[in-house]
Amino acid sequence: MAEILRGAPVADALTAAYAEQAQQLREKGVAPTLAIVRVGEKPDDIAYENSAAKRCEKAGVAVRKITLPQAVGRGEMLAQMQALNTDAAMHGVLLLRPLPKTLDEEEICNALAPQKDIDGITDASLAGVFTGHGQPFAPCTAQACMELLDHYGIDPKGKRVVVVGRSLVVGKPLAMLLLGRHATVTICHTRTQGLAAVCREAEILVAAAGQMEMIGQEYLAPGQVVLDVGIHVDDEGKLRGDVDFESAQAVVGAITPVPGGVGTVTSTVLAGNVVKAAARAQG
Repeated sequence: MAEILRGAPVADALTAAYAEQAQQLREKGVAPTLAIVRVGEKPDDIAYENSAAKRCEKAGVAVRKITLPQAVGRGEMLAQMQALNTDAAMHGVLLLRPLPKTLDEEEICNALAPQKDIDGITDASLAGVFTGHGQPFAPCTAQACMELLDHYGIDPKGKRVVVVGRSLVVGKPLAMLLLGRHATVTICHTRTQGLAAVCREAEILVAAAGQMEMIGQEYLAPGQVVLDVGIHVDDEGKLRGDVDFESAQAVVGAITPVPGGVGTVTSTVLAGNVVKAAARAQG
């Protein structure tokens, strides 16, 4: 049976370290603070907002929740982002997405100051991740994958890694982070010909395609490390990943569960980025 790479031990260890760093900052008169900006009353957004706030509290990060109406206009939205950019007490900003279709999401995201972009949503942050220049924050889910590998002592250096998924939230930035750690990375997607054969060649396989349980036994090989980034709700209301977990367990060497894997670490990375942003702001 495969080793289960659970997210809770990773999240707990990171939270303890961030809480200590936050306490050191508070002793210097700096209170790491996150602004969560939500537009409308979508249940998914509210659930994520509450989850992020709880994790931030454990890590010693204060949270200010900002809720705007669903019908918010472009001018008001841009003004809100600018106000947060100039507020020295706000060290990081989490903008819950997707935004209403009446807004230009790309424009709103790029209105955020890169130094407060703790979830890697601006073009400037992503450029930093891709070039390796500066100190950008990568998208939290991509960074969470790296934290999981590090916690469990899985060094990507020199390994063949296949990332199934090409989004700017996970696939592309994670590939860059892995390249930065000297992995040999192949980015695939649902239209890749012979995808199963490509996946079987991987020593580390990251499933981030956004299709429930598309990665079955024929995609897997003995001894692989599998990170399942997907999260879906099946017909019975149970959470599932991009990988068929039950069949994968019998083949691979290690795998993250869904739920309880990558997602558990993501909000912790978010809190840690706020602490780091607060420290950087002090010079």
